[in-house]
Amino acid sequence: DNRSSNIMAPSAPTDTSAAAVAAADPHLWLEDVLGQKQLDWVEKVNKKCIDAVGDPKETQSYKRIKDILDSKDKIPHAYRIGNDENGQYYNFWQDANHVQGIWRRTTLSSFKTKEPEWTTVLDLDAMPPPTNADTAKTWVWHGSTLLDEGTLTTTPDRALIRLSPGGSDADTCREFNLVTEQFIEPEDGGYALPDPAKTRISYRSRNEVLLGTDFGGDGSTLTDSGYPRVVKSWKRGTPLEEAVTLFEGEKTDIAAHMYAFHDRGFVHEFKLRSITFYTSKYYYRSLTVEGIAETTADEESTPFKEVPIPEDAELDMFADQAIITLRTKFEAPGNKNVFETGSLVTLSISELMDNDWSNAVSIFTPSDGRSLSSTTECKDYIILKVLDNVKTNLEFWKYNLTTKTWEQQNGGADAAIPVGEDVSLHSHCRDASSDNTLWLWRDGYIVPDSLEIASADDCCAKTQHIKSKPAMFDADGLLVEQRFGESRDGTQIPYFVIRRKDLVMDGSNPVLLDAYGGFEISMLPGYSAGVGAGWLERGGCKVIANIRGGGEYGPKWHQMALKENRYKCFEDVEGVAQDLIRSKLTSREKLACIGGSNGGLLVGNLITRPIGSSLFGAAVCQVPLLDMKRYSQLLAGASWMGEYGNPETSDWKFLRKHSPYHLLRHDILGKSELGDDGVLGEPTKSTNPDWKCPKTLFTTSTRDDRVHPGHARKMVAALLEEAGAGLAPEVQYWENTEGGHGGAADNSQRAFMWALTYNFLAKELGLEEKKK
Repeated sequence: DNRSSNIMAPSAPTDTSAAAVAAADPHLWLEDVLGQKQLDWVEKVNKKCIDAVGDPKETQSYKRIKDILDSKDKIPHAYRIGNDENGQYYNFWQDANHVQGIWRRTTLSSFKTKEPEWTTVLDLDAMPPPTNADTAKTWVWHGSTLLDEGTLTTTPDRALIRLSPGGSDADTCREFNLVTEQFIEPEDGGYALPDPAKTRISYRSRNEVLLGTDFGGDGSTLTDSGYPRVVKSWKRGTPLEEAVTLFEGEKTDIAAHMYAFHDRGFVHEFKLRSITFYTSKYYYRSLTVEGIAETTADEESTPFKEVPIPEDAELDMFADQAIITLRTKFEAPGNKNVFETGSLVTLSISELMDNDWSNAVSIFTPSDGRSLSSTTECKDYIILKVLDNVKTNLEFWKYNLTTKTWEQQNGGADAAIPVGEDVSLHSHCRDASSDNTLWLWRDGYIVPDSLEIASADDCCAKTQHIKSKPAMFDADGLLVEQRFGESRDGTQIPYFVIRRKDLVMDGSNPVLLDAYGGFEISMLPGYSAGVGAGWLERGGCKVIANIRGGGEYGPKWHQMALKENRYKCFEDVEGVAQDLIRSKLTSREKLACIGGSNGGLLVGNLITRPIGSSLFGAAVCQVPLLDMKRYSQLLAGASWMGEYGNPETSDWKFLRKHSPYHLLRHDILGKSELGDDGVLGEPTKSTNPDWKCPKTLFTTSTRDDRVHPGHARKMVAALLEEAGAGLAPEVQYWENTEGGHGGAADNSQRAFMWALTYNFLAKELGLEEKKK
C-alpha cells in the first residue's frame, strides 16, 4: 500500500559565546554520537552497569526471554500476496537459527497446519553485512512495498525491500523479483538506493517510482526534521541524477510525500505536506488505470487541487469515498450537522473536491467514554475498533458502490471483550480490497495470542481457529482488574493491574507502573511473555496507566496534555501512583515507573518533580527525550514541536518546566543557567533541597536516529558527576551500539536489554529470580 502514514517518533540557538554555552552545559560534548572519546565514555558506564547489575546473559531471565523470542510456537503474522486462491502467504521471522531473520512464504493450507512448510524467499543472515554505515554490523528488516498495477487477477512480481543497517530509521532500498526471488541489479534496470537515508519510495507504475530522500547526501532536500522535503519521479533504467522534481515542501515542514494507488477500480494520486505532526495539506488528482500506466507523473496533465479539509484532519480513501478523521469539531459547508472531534466522516471524493459536504455522513461519533481506536478495511467493509473506557468493541460498516451509501451491519463479533483482553482484525491479504476475509487476533495481558480466520460478511460471527500460542509464562493465580485513579485536577485516570489473586494489600508488593501519554497512542491490553517471565513470575505486579496525551478517549484526551499542558501527563501518573500506595497495593520503596521515548520524557519528569520523585523507589528510562531546550535541534526532534512546543520561541517558558535535564541541573542542583540574553547566570539555591533521585536505569542505542542518545548520555553524566552518590545513590546506564529507536536489532539484544531491565528492578525492589 502506497498511502500516507504518520512519521514518527530546535532552530538556531541564541547567539552566545561558545564558552558560555559550554559552561551552561558541560555535558554537551556527549552529543557527538560516534566520537571516540564519547564512545569510550559509553564503554565505561556500560561496564559500570554490568558490574552493578550483573551480566544478563548469565541469568535465568535472559535465557527465558530469549527462548520466548526465538520460540517456534509464536504465531507468524502472514499475509497473502496475490489476489487468487493460490496466492502465497508471506511472513518475516526471527529465531535462534535466523538471528537477523528470513522472509518466507507458504500456502494457506500449509499455514493452517501445526508445522507449515515454509520456503525461504530472502535470508538476511546470508547477506553481506553493511559496509557504509558507521557502527552497524547487521541488517534489520524494514519491510516491503509491492507493485500494484490495479488488476485483481495478476500477482505482484516486484517489491521494494527496505533494510536498515543496525536498526536505524535510515535505511537502504533494493528492488526484488518475487518470481525469481532475487534482487534486480541496477544494470538490469532494478531500483537501488544503497546509502542509508530516511527515504519514502513507492511504485507509481511498473517503470516509475515516487521518491523522496537525501538527494546528493548533503541534507539540502530534507526538512529540518530530517525527512524528505523534495519528491521526484524516477524512471526505470535511468540514473538517479536524472529523476525529475515533482513536488517540494517547506524546510520547516516535517516532510513532503507523494503517492498513488489503485483502490477498488479507482486510481488516486496525492501530494502531501506534513506541516506539523498533527497538521497537513493534501493535494489530489483522479487518474485512470490506463493513464497511470502510460503517463509518468511529470508528464501527467491532470492538475492537482488542494483538498478542502481542516489542516488537522487525516484523509484516507475507500473506492470513490473520502474517509476523514477529525481532530477538532468541524462545521462542514452545506451540511446542517456539526461533526464532533474524533468523528469519522465520509463523502465522495468528487463532492469533497467541489467542497460540497451536503451528503457527508459520520459513521462514527464519539460519546462519553467511547472513542475510535483504529479502522480495518476489506473489499466491501470498514471495521471500526471502538474503545469504551479502554475496552474494545467492533462495528462493521458496508459500502454500496451503486448507491454510494454506508450501512451498519448487526451481529457477529460485537460481544464485550473481557477486562484486560483485546481483539483486532486485519485483512489476510496485502491488498485489502481483494475479498472480505479477515484475520481475527485475540490476546490479553495474561491470555496468549490466538488467530482465527473470519469474514466481514457475517461480522465475524463464525470463525475458524487457526493457531494458538501456548502459555509462555505461568499465569496461574494471576488476575487483571481495571481501576481508576484521580489526577490532581480531579480527572479520573483508568489503569490496569496485573497481580496475584491471593496478594495481600500490605504495601509490600513490588509494582512496575508503565505509561506513555503522548502522540494519541493508546496502551491497550496485549500478551507480553517477556513481562510475564521477567517480572510477573517473580512475584511482581504490573500496572498500565492510560494517561492523558494518549488516544484512549480520542483526540480530546490527547489534546488535554499538549504543549503547555504537558504536566497533566505527569500529574496523571502521580495520581495513579498515589492510588496504588493509598490502596496498600504497594509503597514508595516498592514502586517503580518505566517508560520509553515519549514515555522516557515522562519518567525523566517523574524522577525530578518534587511529588513524582517522592513516590517512586526506582525507575527505568528508555530511549528518552530529556533536554527540551535542545531536542528540536537533534535528529527528528523538530517533527515533534506540534506535541511539545518550540523551545526557540516563547514556548520555552513552559517547556523549561517540562525539561528534566534543566529541572535537575538548574532547579535541583542550582547550576548556572544561560539566560534569554545569552549571559550565564549565577548558581542558585535548590528549589527542592530534600530531593533524592529514585534508583534509575537509563537505556538507549547508539544507532537511534530518531531520539538522540545525547539526551540519556547527558542526563546520566549530570547525575553521576554533579548530583553524585549522595543525591543519586544508584544510577545505571546501558547503551546498545545497535538497535535504532527500538533499542535492539535482534532477539539476543532484545533479551539482553529486557533481562537487564527486570534484573535491575528486581534488585532494587527486592524480588528473587524465579528458578526454572
